[in-house]
Amino acid sequence: MTYNLLKEYAKENRRKPTEAESILWEYLKGNFWGVHFRRQHIIGQFIADFICLSHHLIIELDGKYHQIPEQQTSDQERTEWLENNGYTVIRFTNEAIIADTEKVLTAIKTYIIKEQLL
Repeated sequence: MTYNLLKEYAKENRRKPTEAESILWEYLKGNFWGVHFRRQHIIGQFIADFICLSHHLIIELDGKYHQIPEQQTSDQERTEWLENNGYTVIRFTNEAIIADTEKVLTAIKTYIIKEQLL
């Protein structure tokens, strides 16, 4: 039952992305740097904003509500669960995506290149 709810929520998120999600997806879709990304992908009881399964990389975008203390606690617990299950989680604010996309892309590319060298 939970999976079906997550699936519907993920579909809705793909239909109505935030501005930051739309911007980043334009770069990540289509085998960005030779790796495949998915968006709004279910992992356990969570939905990752973006994921590269081959590199176990999850990219999370944080809007203003992520600054609320309760949400920060939830985000921390989520990140710990994902990391304990073999994923690396990197987070960017929506503002960073919109204002300095190149810096965000450089950070993602640096992680991928580092992983490919290991």
